[in-house]
Amino acid sequence: MSRAELPPFQTFLDEHRRPVLGLLRAMVGADEVDDCFQETFMAALRAYPRAEGRNLRAWVLTIARRKAIDHHRARARRPEPVAEPPALAAEQTRDGAGGGELWARVAGLSPGQRSALALRFAADLPYREIGAALDCSEAAARRRVHDGLEALRERVATTKKEDL
Repeated sequence: MSRAELPPFQTFLDEHRRPVLGLLRAMVGADEVDDCFQETFMAALRAYPRAEGRNLRAWVLTIARRKAIDHHRARARRPEPVAEPPALAAEQTRDGAGGGELWARVAGLSPGQRSALALRFAADLPYREIGAALDCSEAAARRRVHDGLEALRERVATTKKEDL
């Protein structure tokens, strides 16, 4: 597909909505996903006329990943409250997608591992597309997913030992 053959932007948005939402939900959490989603597709809309039509999914997921990283950088610069009321802390562990505790552990991984796991399991992408979205080889994408899963297994095992 060449630049002249790009589908209408609304068609593009409808086709890629779910994988982008899945990636962003995994990377920034359910509370911030809407803002990052909007920023992703606003950036995509501005760049769409110049987009290469070969792999639009990898292109938009790369934009989404970068917006999530920007979100984390901006959040790191904001002051954080020292303590939260117990009701708010309990709500944050339960997100609408389920598995909030697991995704909280994923959030503690390195950005490369977190991105790879989110693309693999939240966006359900094959390793070839993960590599394209992360700007690395398919083998490197496989390695990042593998390393992220190993780190999660270690964290779960450590938590279980501490609970005993």
